[in-house]
Amino acid sequence: MNPKIEKLIKQFAKLPRVGNRAAQRIVLSLLQDRGGRAENMAAALLEASATIAPCANCGVLTDAGAPCEFCRDASRANGQLCVVRDLSDVWTLEKSSVFRGRYHIIGGLLSGASGTMPDDLNISNLPARIHDENVAEVIFALPNTVEGKTTQHYVMSVIGADAAAFSELASGVPLGGDLDYLDDGTLTLAFGGRKAL
Repeated sequence: MNPKIEKLIKQFAKLPRVGNRAAQRIVLSLLQDRGGRAENMAAALLEASATIAPCANCGVLTDAGAPCEFCRDASRANGQLCVVRDLSDVWTLEKSSVFRGRYHIIGGLLSGASGTMPDDLNISNLPARIHDENVAEVIFALPNTVEGKTTQHYVMSVIGADAAAFSELASGVPLGGDLDYLDDGTLTLAFGGRKAL
């Protein structure tokens, strides 16, 4: 195989949920396309990587140096803050329309196996956010896994028991489940049946 093609396949294979075979199909499709798809994709990726950054307040990707749409929207300052692992969880919740408050992306889960430690997570500004934004309820929408529960308990300890009421998603989220794989009905049930911690 041409070393340049092999290098490109390896880069695509590093993406989440893209294996070696899928990466190979993607690369071959892009390279064999004569409509300029590869050039358009490369230009869009370069533009986005140069101008998009995490919101300093919540971690949602937005125009660099600007607060995101959720932090700017005054109607979302309703006293609810939903703690999620990553941006795909925000998109999943937004698509289902079950939550109309603000988000906080922590950027991962605590895990000894993967080496993710507390300093790797976006949680240092959470206590200040809860105070400054008058947050009454912190809703945890983290995966229902050992890592998710460990992270949830750690974040609760950082926030402090008296800072706000804590709740988590309830029925509908299976043990070991990920938000990415849940449908809108399941998410609606989970949000409607959340329980205090």
